Amino acid sequence: MAGPDRNPWRRFLALPNESRAKTVGIAFLVSAVCAIAVSGATVLLRPIQTANRAAEEQARIEALVRGVPGMSALLEQSGGTLTTVVLDLGTGGAAAEVTPETLEAALADAANWTALDAGGDLAGLGQRPDYAQVYLLREGEDVSLALLPMSVQGYNGRIDAILALRGDMNTIAGLAVTRHSETPGLGARIEEPSWQADFPGTEVRDERGEMRFAVARGEASTPFEVDGITGATRTSTAIERMVRFWLGPDGYGPFLRAVERGEF
Repeated sequence: MAGPDRNPWRRFLALPNESRAKTVGIAFLVSAVCAIAVSGATVLLRPIQTANRAAEEQARIEALVRGVPGMSALLEQSGGTLTTVVLDLGTGGAAAEVTPETLEAALADAANWTALDAGGDLAGLGQRPDYAQVYLLREGEDVSLALLPMSVQGYNGRIDAILALRGDMNTIAGLAVTRHSETPGLGARIEEPSWQADFPGTEVRDERGEMRFAVARGEASTPFEVDGITGATRTSTAIERMVRFWLGPDGYGPFLRAVERGEF
């Protein structure tokens, strides 16, 4: 007479299908196998997913830049390739430990934000991130274009935009408003190409380095002004404050000086 089967796996499989232990055990094994398969697939596919995200981000950036008046021709002339840099806004240099892939996680930490005092908070944001992702177009070793994301508190809510500066870090190449909630027909005109087309060629500072950029109350009358928007004074003022703040010492100012010194 054969003795009892000492193989636990065969003993388990020999249990009746109605057995609760067998049902729970099979469910556990199936879950474990699926978990291992999913984890393995995630590890194997991660490089492909990262590459795809990078390609999508590059395409999104280039599509956005091509929407800025005058940018499409410049991109074509320089090969159309932008490089991405995460800045430490405090120093103006490239961040040592934060990358485009880890930027979102870094900014989820309240410790990576700097509170702004009321007197210097031209943009009305209350605080600004310690890190920002910018995009650089190069001609040889020189930066020919810098694309700087910026934001401001507008009349009806936050306004987000990308300002393009030419290689001298003083001449505006273009402006693209990427998000706003301003009043239709008035402040919402900031997204109109006809208004944004007034920005290219506008200078930010005078020969002494003093900030002079302004949105005029009517038509621009100096090289440092762009036309105002009739009936939308508060929105126009918000755009002026946005540019002044982000190109100042609490924004991209240290980075602009670094580019001028040839450190990028």
